Amino acid sequence: MRSIAFIGAGSMAEAVMAGIVEQGVLEPKNIFVTNKSDEKRLLSLKQQYGISILTDKYLLHEVDLIVFATKPKDIQKAMADTAPFINEQAAILSVIAGVSIQTLENGLGNRPIARSMPNTSATIGKSATGVAMNVAVDDDMRRHILGLLGGIGLVKEVEEDDLHAVTALSGSGPAYVYYLAEALEAAAMTKGLSKDVARELIIQTIEGAAAMMRQTKTEPAELRKHVTSPNGTTEAGLKALEGRLFKEAIAECIDKAEARSRELGVLS
Repeated sequence: MRSIAFIGAGSMAEAVMAGIVEQGVLEPKNIFVTNKSDEKRLLSLKQQYGISILTDKYLLHEVDLIVFATKPKDIQKAMADTAPFINEQAAILSVIAGVSIQTLENGLGNRPIARSMPNTSATIGKSATGVAMNVAVDDDMRRHILGLLGGIGLVKEVEEDDLHAVTALSGSGPAYVYYLAEALEAAAMTKGLSKDVARELIIQTIEGAAAMMRQTKTEPAELRKHVTSPNGTTEAGLKALEGRLFKEAIAECIDKAEARSRELGVLS
């Protein structure tokens, strides 16, 4: 793959773009970006990552892969504005929550299309990404797309309908972890720990727990039991979470996020 163009320059576009640059997936000069009207934003991205601003839509004809990264409500106009300039052989990659492959096919024609849901950890090459592809994606393009997304973290190919759950779980997931970190930090400070000390301990605790799951391959429930001594401090803390219906709250969180993903697809 020689070149990529991003249609949209928001936080998700930047995260993917940054990951591509940082991981050396593609040379920055071969990454193009455009948006509706925010020239200041485009200049900022150019200065930070060394990428190129797409100044003329006719240049899209030379691009191998077009990444749509607009807001869901803007996808119809974005497709109408760019479709006449896209090479018939070019593939499409969407990183837009909720927007179906069918919607993209309706707006861009019968061509290779992949719909993905990375998360903002793509910035540091640690995204957890789900992707689904239409039948027009051949083996060679599948390798390119999986290689591109694999360059910004973990990638799993799934059925398209499962992307709503992926969006709820890992697409939005970093925010849930940050929210947990906020709560732990605030609670620690009420017990006298400084913010800096609390934050470093929290970061290491989260990193350590994740590494234990990955390296030991042990079930999370079993790892939890290893930490939980009878009548000990951990058990006391877990009982407080159970009393607040922690698992039920998490289940509702995923359910609401998945439902919203489906709604966005209808709205687009």
